[in-house]
Formats: sequence, structure tokens, C-alpha cells
Amino acid sequence: MDNNESDTTAGGPGPELMGAKTLLGNDVYSHKGEDIGDIKDIMLDVRSGKVRYAVLAFGGFLGMGEKLFAVPWVALTLDTTNKRFILNVEKASLANAPGFDKDKWPDMADSRWAKEIHSYYGVEPDSAGTPI
Repeated sequence: MDNNESDTTAGGPGPELMGAKTLLGNDVYSHKGEDIGDIKDIMLDVRSGKVRYAVLAFGGFLGMGEKLFAVPWVALTLDTTNKRFILNVEKASLANAPGFDKDKWPDMADSRWAKEIHSYYGVEPDSAGTPI
């Protein structure tokens, strides 16, 4: 290893570049340290190649009765120390968050839906001004 390389990259590309599969199942915590769920899926915008949403699963037991939430990717912060993501919401607020059932997904390409989701989590759509 030359003097410009870091020991943190010796085991792989992370944390700046990671395989999507390695992120599935990662825990998501609130900014107050509350366990609020885990990542079930990652939604990509096929045209731009950008990650748009993490699908967060919350509640239920063994997958039964859990509610899913599309969280804008930009609303998540990677906590490399604890190997989890941080979302700036309180656990109690997820009860009122726009969510969906695993058998009935929303149309994530609908710009009205996307604006509502971005607004709920307090983040802006991408720099082009459109959520997708």
C-alpha cells in the first residue's frame, strides 16, 4: 500500500461505494437512538442510475403486520461507527408517516406522491427539481 492509500479501504470499497445487497437488512435508527426498522429494499431510478428510496420496514413480527415506508435516500445518514443508518424522525412519528402494505406498493414514479414523501421527511427532491 502506498502512502496515499487508507487502511479503511483494504477490505472493500465502502463506505462511500457499497453494493446494494450489503445494505439490505441494515438497521435504521432515529436521531434519538430509537430502533425504527430495517431496510427491506432499495429503489433505483433506472433512467438516471440514482438511488431514490430505501424501503423501510417497521413494526410487525416475523414480517407479519409490518408497515413499509419509502424513505428518500437523501434523508438517510450512514453511521459507519455503529453500522446502521440514521433517519431524522422520531419513532412515534412513523405511525403517521405515509406508508404502504407489502402487497400494495404506491406508484413511486408519481411526482405528487414523491413530493409528499420528500416533504414528510424534510428533504428536497433531486437537483433537477423533480423527485424522479
